[in-house]
Amino acid sequence: MTVVVGTAGHIDHGKTTLLRALTGIDADRLPEEQRRGMTIDVGYAHLDLDDGSVIDFVDVPGHDRLVGNMLVGTGEIDAALLVVAADDGPRAQTLEHLALLDGLGITNGIVAVTKVDAVPDERVAEVVDLVGRLLARTTLAGSPIVPVASVLGLGLDELRAGLLALRDRTLASRSKGHLAGPPRLAIDRVFVIRGHGTVVTGSLRGGGSDASGGGSGLVRGATARIEPDGLSARVRGIEARNAAVERVVGGGRTALNLGGIDAGALRRGMVVTIGRGVEVSDRLLVALRGPAVLGPLGPERGAHGAQGVMPNGASWPPRDGARARLHIGTEAVDARLGRSGRDAADLPGGRSTAILRLVHPIAVAIGDRFVLRRPSPGEVLAGGVVLDPLPARGVARRRTTPERLADLASAVAAGDPDAISGALVALHGALPTERVGAVSALFGEPAALGSVGVGDVVLAPDVADALKRRVVALVVDGGASPVSAAVPVADVRRDLAAALRRSTGLVGTAAASASDRVIDDLVDRGRLVRDRDRLVDPARAPGLPAALEVAMARLEALLDVNAPPGLAAASAEAGCPPDGVRALESAGRIVRVDLDLAYSGTAYRRLVETAVSMAAGVPLTPAALRDATGTSRKYVMALIEDFDRRGILRRTPDGHVPGRRGPEGRAPDAPAPDGISQTTVASKR
Repeated sequence: MTVVVGTAGHIDHGKTTLLRALTGIDADRLPEEQRRGMTIDVGYAHLDLDDGSVIDFVDVPGHDRLVGNMLVGTGEIDAALLVVAADDGPRAQTLEHLALLDGLGITNGIVAVTKVDAVPDERVAEVVDLVGRLLARTTLAGSPIVPVASVLGLGLDELRAGLLALRDRTLASRSKGHLAGPPRLAIDRVFVIRGHGTVVTGSLRGGGSDASGGGSGLVRGATARIEPDGLSARVRGIEARNAAVERVVGGGRTALNLGGIDAGALRRGMVVTIGRGVEVSDRLLVALRGPAVLGPLGPERGAHGAQGVMPNGASWPPRDGARARLHIGTEAVDARLGRSGRDAADLPGGRSTAILRLVHPIAVAIGDRFVLRRPSPGEVLAGGVVLDPLPARGVARRRTTPERLADLASAVAAGDPDAISGALVALHGALPTERVGAVSALFGEPAALGSVGVGDVVLAPDVADALKRRVVALVVDGGASPVSAAVPVADVRRDLAAALRRSTGLVGTAAASASDRVIDDLVDRGRLVRDRDRLVDPARAPGLPAALEVAMARLEALLDVNAPPGLAAASAEAGCPPDGVRALESAGRIVRVDLDLAYSGTAYRRLVETAVSMAAGVPLTPAALRDATGTSRKYVMALIEDFDRRGILRRTPDGHVPGRRGPEGRAPDAPAPDGISQTTVASKR
């Protein structure tokens, strides 16, 4: 198992020379870099340790105009190797790189004070002390400092020992999400090798562990997707440190030979991934952390910006609408901060929440670290972490409170998938189960939700409880009606869907599924009784005598045809008294269309579907419906009049067409045919 260490430091302080002395690899791969003797783009090397393990290095440019390239290299590192020349001491890019590492939240590091052979021992001690005081103001506080002379080899053994200890500290503190979850590689280089095709490189994360402690990693031959563009490619080959492998897990530098895709379709900043967890978004909910104050040393300066004005003149927290450059993974994109109303909340430790609105979508995951830099001057505005790559919109934002934001921030910091899922559900009110599953996959553990799972969505407990109380109130109040002792399920389902839309913004099939599961839960727990397509208050449903139930079932069967006998004759034949007929009507098991004509609920719905389907093509005539149902004019005219009265069909000069309450033309608040009230028929009688 390896870690990725990124170099940092001012130009010409000896980063690349030090790596060459440690590893024997020249990280300056470009001809222009070798000609000019300076690092221009990100370079790579690796160190084979005595215990058989490996440390991967990312060498970054130190020039002030190449900070963007520097951030590409540090975006996916685990630890830092800060290089400071003993003759120069800390310089401008030393401070800037330290601020960037601090913004990214890098806590594990080591410092090499180079060129010690060119200065007196007193100067070395002075620089070591100065660097130590600078580190104390950042997340790298307390990191070891090792004097070295790269060309002469002085101090290299001590530095190798320090790097081994750094490796162990990093592995011990590595977040759950680094190796767990699906493999994902943020692309930092794209090129073509003749005879092989498209190759991308980056630091692979994920794929190394799951809930059971296993994990298949990224395997040659797998099909990967490439976000944010939704592309796909086959992994034709994998290399780790210039050696071909069949399988690789997160934590090291990796090259992927991709088949079925042109190199021109790929760019730095894209993410190659397998499985769930990586989202595509141009709007992020984030937790911001103030930049380290690394100006002139003095005892009066604190480690991080607090509320108010910082020594560089910047305000903290950043103002609403501030523009910044977001550096996340290997991606860089312009962003605007939203810190008004519910978007801004103070978090423990001087942090603050915000919404980042990006100029284009990026591939991002919960827990991703980032840095915000000002467009001009190019200085660190804030560091931070992604809390929610798909934050709530519309009415669901009403649920955003400082307490819920703080719960989510704490859960993300802990890397606990159960807590993250629960906090996200509480924040949104309702969340698709796919997103909840993606959180679990990202951290390699199943989420044991305390929220209420409902079909295709997970509801927050308070939302589920409110819906259940609403259903009970609807059924109890509706059951008191003199017309019916029960409430149609369709009416309750529509009411719940409307309540979900108003409270969480949930619509469509997800809202319908959630409504059904809430109803089912109440029925399963005996709080309500389902009688076919109606819901009944148990207190008002004492049950019917067995003989009456049998007679009612016989009558329902007699009426389950397209041309039923008269209701009076059928009732006599079935031995069903008037009380049984009324109970069947109340429960929707039979539907009366005329004084002596009734159908079973099943037959009636079948006839409705036939009539509406025919009317949707061409205007429906009585003769056409008669032929389609195999009945006579007596039945057809009664049915058409009933459908017209209920709004299922609508009369036109050419015939009947679907009405506003029909399955094809139903108004949003109109009842479905199986839930039509008997008021009209009752009043006619």
